[in-house]
Amino acid sequence: MPVDLDNARPLAWDSATLDADTKEMLDNLQPNILRAHVREHLSLLFIRFNDISDGKRFLRTIATRHMKSARKHLEEVRGFAEDRKPGTPYVGLGISKAGYRDLGHSVEDLRRFGDRTFRDGMKRRVAEINDPAVPEWEATYQREIHAVVLIGDASPEPVAKLRGEILKLLPGTARVLGEEMGKGMRNPAGDGIEHFGYVDGRSQPLFVADEVDKEPRRHWNPAFPLGNVLVADPFAPNADRHFGSYFVFRKLEQNVRAFKEIEQDLADALGLTGADRDRAGAMLVGRFKDGTPVTSKARAGGGPVANDFTFDADPGDKCPFSGHIRKTNPRFDGIRNVLMARRGQTYGERSDQPWDDAAPGTRPSAGVGLLFMAFNSSLENQFEFTQRDWANNPDFLNPATGHDPVIGQGVRDIKVSFPKAWGKPEMSPPQTQIQQTVTMLGGEYFFMPSLAYLRAL
Repeated sequence: MPVDLDNARPLAWDSATLDADTKEMLDNLQPNILRAHVREHLSLLFIRFNDISDGKRFLRTIATRHMKSARKHLEEVRGFAEDRKPGTPYVGLGISKAGYRDLGHSVEDLRRFGDRTFRDGMKRRVAEINDPAVPEWEATYQREIHAVVLIGDASPEPVAKLRGEILKLLPGTARVLGEEMGKGMRNPAGDGIEHFGYVDGRSQPLFVADEVDKEPRRHWNPAFPLGNVLVADPFAPNADRHFGSYFVFRKLEQNVRAFKEIEQDLADALGLTGADRDRAGAMLVGRFKDGTPVTSKARAGGGPVANDFTFDADPGDKCPFSGHIRKTNPRFDGIRNVLMARRGQTYGERSDQPWDDAAPGTRPSAGVGLLFMAFNSSLENQFEFTQRDWANNPDFLNPATGHDPVIGQGVRDIKVSFPKAWGKPEMSPPQTQIQQTVTMLGGEYFFMPSLAYLRAL
């Protein structure tokens, strides 16, 4: 029977009763989609082809020699948990609309991709989500990118070795347009953080039973159907068994110095003193630096980073409606199909400690940020909807609550208020929204095809 993408039960991938279709799906699905792969060190190579045969040969060889399946990845995760047996590096491969065309697929062929956003490509979608004009993007992303190769591992040496092997396979008719290097950052508790110093990536849709079973779910169910990330691969041998995912990549530069100044200014404007000053930044992000949800506690709480919560009992006097995590995951059932599987990584070197309380003037104002990456079953209804209708919309979730202060884009021409004390109805006088401190530097939409497609090229 065909794989059921709408089944809300988490996938028990190692079940003895797993059907043949699902087994074949896992044997031909790229890793890192259903479950995040370790990518503490990450290289992304952006490639352009100029010859159909050479391009197909390059992709086929990578898929055959260097790419493992989602099932193999899950087996490696199990082996590491049980015996500390190390896994193998991750290699992922995405193809853009232009890349499929350069591999010989016609315009008519491309209509088999149901997502018009993918068929347009990111450059043609600038106006939809208030992105900077394409001439303002970095040079790599202004060009026509055909493919992205991702190489990741827990340590840098395997990444460097595999990167060299893959580059040796690159035909003379192709070229690398650019490369990004990601490197994970962690706070003293070992939690992954982003450059503003906040725990990041904690709240994710989960698809496999191994992960779901570890999560408390009294208030929020982290289990999502496969249909949130998977679609049939239109050019694979068997569309009922071979799946892929739409992949969004965006390079987001963070002005850390400006954000830290904003935190201090907001704390001053609200009259916050002592430990309560940390609440200023927490209201912008929706969590304290250690990951404690501001809707749950007035202070950073320490311990495991909570994910089992909703905003149902918070009318905005704890976590403002504009708080980043509230804007991008408001946590009510009607929006579950919008949530993406985020797989981003930080980039850029810095000499300070992102999690401490050093003066804003010591923080970087450029050159650091996030390589935003996410898997979707629909770029239009997930990523672009989130950016356009939620993050950029000052009237979501309530009228005149403002843009998402972290990733919101567009003119911030309304004034907003914040709760002066946690859980109390008294609000501050309306004030100008904070300036935009995250700048999109370029990106592209890709499709991560099945291994069956790639190995048959």
